[in-house]
Amino acid sequence: MLDPTKRFSNRVENYVKYRPRYPAEIVPLLQCECALTPESIVADVGSGTGFLSELFLKNGNPVFGIEPNAEMRAAGEQLLAQYANFTSVNATAEATTLADASVDFVTAGQAFHWFDRDSAYREFARILKPGGWVVIAWNGFRPEKTAVVAGYHTVLLGYGTDYRDVRREIEDTHVETFFAPGRYGVARFEFQQAFDFEGFKGRLLSASYAPQPGAPEYEPMIDELRRVFDENQQNGTVAFDYDAEVYYGRLS
Repeated sequence: MLDPTKRFSNRVENYVKYRPRYPAEIVPLLQCECALTPESIVADVGSGTGFLSELFLKNGNPVFGIEPNAEMRAAGEQLLAQYANFTSVNATAEATTLADASVDFVTAGQAFHWFDRDSAYREFARILKPGGWVVIAWNGFRPEKTAVVAGYHTVLLGYGTDYRDVRREIEDTHVETFFAPGRYGVARFEFQQAFDFEGFKGRLLSASYAPQPGAPEYEPMIDELRRVFDENQQNGTVAFDYDAEVYYGRLS
């Protein structure tokens, strides 16, 4: 695979426009299960364009956005410029540059599978205060749920450069072992995005494994995506279903 810190450099615009935000229900979940308060300090690792960070900033939390990709980090800084309690940090999950025992929560949205697990574990344990929490979230999709998602998945299988590898890496992450032998919780939230064809195409092109304009596979891929859209659209849009998964626990 390409260096994970560089994979999204040429996909930022589509990522910002067409990737889904995280469900707002995550904050009350963590308030109930992990005693999250507005004073809790959050390190959002692999913060990217700032979608997960914004949930906590809206809650009043001080947030350190840890992001090594310059283009993604700049997009996050732009999105979150209105929040005085946001600090953007050019660093990685394995070396955040934060002080020992300095944060109450370490979060990772749509990023955990890119980390070096052992190094990230040591770094999270170092920067967390005693009793601090790790929260790992993905906005995922299940091909078996609808014809739209199944068709989208088929396009990725046919044209995604390393889609099988990335999807396998996500599915085989075994998040539960990251918290072992400690306890952890899991919550799931279902939601949808509605796309016209330009949005559906932009969602596809935001993926790190989608061929970009100029690649030999690009035009055939877009033709196949158009077929999926035309077969499933109603009044010019398709509904794309997501299952957000949130894992939360303490490190042993």
